[in-house]
Amino acid sequence: MTSEIHVVGLWSTADGHIRQQLRADRRYHEARGERRGAYTSRYTVTGNHLNHVDDTGSTATGDISDGVLYHEHLVLYCESAAADHRGQARR
Repeated sequence: MTSEIHVVGLWSTADGHIRQQLRADRRYHEARGERRGAYTSRYTVTGNHLNHVDDTGSTATGDISDGVLYHEHLVLYCESAAADHRGQARR
């Protein structure tokens, strides 16, 4: 039996430019740089796989592995891990 992984929270790229808020109500909000409402959508989770359907009808997929969200071409980290990765990038 496949159990659902925890996905709710803020995920961001290592540089913090792209931030995705995955909410408990299965809504998703994405910010890019200064643009806070870049994308909104709904999402479903099956195992470690996410399916997104943007409010415009576009679709995207992602997978979480070892606490990292691979969303199409993006690599996103949960909020605390993203801060760690930003620190490492500065070194």
